[in-house]
Amino acid sequence: MQVPMDIPPQVRFIVKKLTENGFKAYLAGGCVRDLIMGLPPKDYDIATDAVPERIIALFKRTVAVGAKFGVVMVLLDHESYEVATFRGNDAREDVLKRDFTINGLLYDPIRQELIDHVEGLKDIQRKLVRAIGDPQERFEEDKLRMMRSVRLAARYRYAIEERTFETIRQLAYKIKEVSSERIRDELIKILTEGNAGLGMRLLDESGLLEQILPEVSAMKGVPQPPQFHPEGDVWTHTLIMLEHMQNPSPELAMAVLLHDVGKPPTFEIKDRIQFRGHPEVGARIALKICRRLRFSNKETEKIVQLVRDHLKFLEIKKMKKSTLKRFLRKEYVEDLLELHRLDSISSRRSLENWEFCKEQLALLRMEELHPPRLLSGKDLIALGYSPGPLFREILNFVEEAQLEGRISTREEALNLVKQSYPLMKGTKY
Repeated sequence: MQVPMDIPPQVRFIVKKLTENGFKAYLAGGCVRDLIMGLPPKDYDIATDAVPERIIALFKRTVAVGAKFGVVMVLLDHESYEVATFRGNDAREDVLKRDFTINGLLYDPIRQELIDHVEGLKDIQRKLVRAIGDPQERFEEDKLRMMRSVRLAARYRYAIEERTFETIRQLAYKIKEVSSERIRDELIKILTEGNAGLGMRLLDESGLLEQILPEVSAMKGVPQPPQFHPEGDVWTHTLIMLEHMQNPSPELAMAVLLHDVGKPPTFEIKDRIQFRGHPEVGARIALKICRRLRFSNKETEKIVQLVRDHLKFLEIKKMKKSTLKRFLRKEYVEDLLELHRLDSISSRRSLENWEFCKEQLALLRMEELHPPRLLSGKDLIALGYSPGPLFREILNFVEEAQLEGRISTREEALNLVKQSYPLMKGTKY
C-alpha cells in the first residue's frame, strides 16, 4: 500500500544505505503507528535482515547496545536511531513476534510502502489494542506487555480487544515475575502520558492493580463524607484527580495516586466519617511503595513529602508569617500547590487557599523567602556559646524572627540572642 509519509532525512539515509548494500530495511513499531495517527513519533526504529556486525561495518558511528539481541544504535547528526535485526528469518516472522497489531506495521520510506501482515491498520481505524497471534504466547514472552496494553489503550483512548483483555485477567498474577524497575517505569508512563484515570481503571479491571499496588486497590469502596466528597469513594476521587492532571512530573503523578492511600487503614465513623492522621499514615505507606518499586531516594523523598503535606493548606491562613514563608519556600511547593488544586477541584473544596498561596508567592520577594543569614556558628562561639545542638535551635530562632520581620540586621540578631539565651556568669551553654 502506497502511503506518503514525512520521514527525517537521517532515517531515509540509514534505510537507503542498508538497501543499497543488499539488505531489507523498514521502519517498524511505534513510529509507524504514530505516523499513521498523525502524531510525531518519539523515536524511529528500523528493522533489517542485516546482522549487527554488518550494521556496525556500514556506519561510521554506532553503539552496540544489545548486539547479542541484534540491536545497534546508529548515531547521525547528534541523534541516535535503533537498528534491530529481524527476530526470525524475514520481516513477516519479525512482525509475528511483536506485541500488538498496532505496533506490527512496517514502512519502507524509499518506496513509500506500508506493509501490514497483522491487520494493524484496521485496528488503528477500529481504535483497538489487540495482541498479535495468541495473546497468551505474547504475554508469556514478556509479562510486562500486559501493562503495556493498558498504557496504549489509555494513551489513545482505545479499547482492549476482548480475547486479549481476558487473557490479561487470567495471567495478571504473573506480573509479579517482572522486575520492580520495569513495573515502575511502565506505571509512570501510564500516569504521565495522558488519560491516567482511564489507565488506572483498566489496571483495576484487568486485575493488574491488585497485584502491583494492593494498597491503592484497597481504596475502592471506602466511603467519604458526602458534604466534602459528593463525587464518591476514595478510589473515585483519586481517579477524577488523575484525569485532571496535565503534564505532571512523575513525582506529582505518584503523589496524586497515593495522596489518600492512608484513608483505608484510618477509616472510622463517629459523628461522621473520619480519617484521623491519614496524611502521616499515607506517607509511611507511600514510602513502602516507593522502596518496593525502587524509586530513587530523591524521588521517594519528594513523593512522601507531597503525600504527608497535602492537607496543610487547610491551616494556611492561620500560619505565622515565618511558618508560611517556610512552607512557600519548600523545594516542591509548585507540585504541592498543583496537588492541592487537583484535590480541590475533584471534591467540594474551594480554591481559596490555593489562590492565597499563589498571591503570596507573587508578592513575596525571593529575599523575603530566603533572607541572608544574619548569624553563623562562629558568631555564637564569639558570644561564648559552646558548639552543640543548641546552635541549631538558636539559629532557627533568629531566622524565625527575621522571617516574622522583627529583625533585619546582624546587630539586632546579636541582641536578640543575648536577651533570649542569656549566658550565666561562669558557665557556657
